Amino acid sequence: MTELVSPVLTPRIWQVGALCRAVADALEARFNPVAVRGEVSGFSRASSGHCYFSLKDPQGQIRCAMFRRAAGLMDFQPRDGELVEVFGRLGVYEPRGDLQLIVESMTRAGQGALFEQFLQLKARLEAQGLFDAARKRAVPALPRGIGLVTSPGAAALHDVVTALRRRAPHVPVILAPAAVQGAQAPAELVRALSGLYQLAERGAVDVILLVRGGGSIEDLWAFNDEQLARTIVQSPVPLISGVGHETDFTIADFCADIRAPTPTAAAELAAQSRDSWLAGLEQDAERLRSALRRRLDVGAQRLDLAASRLGRPLARMGAQQLRLGRTAHRLRYAVLGRLEKDISRFQALELQLKRAVRGRSERAAQVLERSRMRLELLDPRLVLQRGYALLTDEVGQAVTSVHQTRAGQALRATLADGEVALTVSPPP
Repeated sequence: MTELVSPVLTPRIWQVGALCRAVADALEARFNPVAVRGEVSGFSRASSGHCYFSLKDPQGQIRCAMFRRAAGLMDFQPRDGELVEVFGRLGVYEPRGDLQLIVESMTRAGQGALFEQFLQLKARLEAQGLFDAARKRAVPALPRGIGLVTSPGAAALHDVVTALRRRAPHVPVILAPAAVQGAQAPAELVRALSGLYQLAERGAVDVILLVRGGGSIEDLWAFNDEQLARTIVQSPVPLISGVGHETDFTIADFCADIRAPTPTAAAELAAQSRDSWLAGLEQDAERLRSALRRRLDVGAQRLDLAASRLGRPLARMGAQQLRLGRTAHRLRYAVLGRLEKDISRFQALELQLKRAVRGRSERAAQVLERSRMRLELLDPRLVLQRGYALLTDEVGQAVTSVHQTRAGQALRATLADGEVALTVSPPP
């Protein structure tokens, strides 16, 4: 007897591209055109003029693209956290299989929740005097030590250390590591600053750098914390903030003594170049030499004038001239001797300075090397190489318990050599 197979039990086998096009057609027929309201996140404008960003709300987010023609019609510059309304067409970006909204127009719908919180806190702290220019201090010309607060794994750490090593290798740098993103970041930043404040009160630190690279308003949100702001204004030494890019502003920037547009710029503001100091010393030495030569010339002219005023008899004049000649000779030797001693003393001081700079540079390099070795021991990748994995959910939160999962949930496992997408299966 021939067994019949129901066509319902045999699903159609799709080609990937054909399935993406079919989904795109279904979206076109079901939704388009579509208007969406949400907060802007990760807004960027490419050199081609096209804009890329995401729209999100508490329930979800969607990737968006706005091509140059439509972007040129906007009458404002969207900012992360801003609430907007867009009009466009929903589709599928087939090369990646991503859901994407092609935006044809955008208008403001009011300020986003995060941006509104930022403005409210800024207004309140400004009214309390935390941003007053009168309390801001200048950076010392020759700091004995520089405190640095940032994440050990951030690119900002490399940028700052490279700039300081180039400009002032003789100045020791003390790293106070802290998270610069996430819910735990504000408390860690406050704790790191408090530790540096104790060193500053003992004279080991004369200026503090608080730095982090660029990112969205969510990425930089830790630097808009009120407790962090109040900790910054309590700094016993000048504090320079270098958070984000030049167009990014945080509450920490307004509270700091100096706001730098980037982490590298913050490092350059913290210490003057060693070459400029050495050039200044050379200029001082040349001025000293010139002053001594002028003094010698004036003395010689006075001697010549006194000799010209001597009168007769000729014998007395000859005796006086002979005595003046001997005096002039002794004076020249005395002045030249003093000049040589002063120059020798200055050269000795210059040599001593160069040795001190070299010694400080070597000690600073040793401190950095020890810090690097300690940081490598804390590298989470070493744990992953032993066979462990880091599980995260759709929003990037760590999954540490089965109670945080549900059947069908998409997870991502980070291994030593890459990431794997997972799906939670129902319990047997």
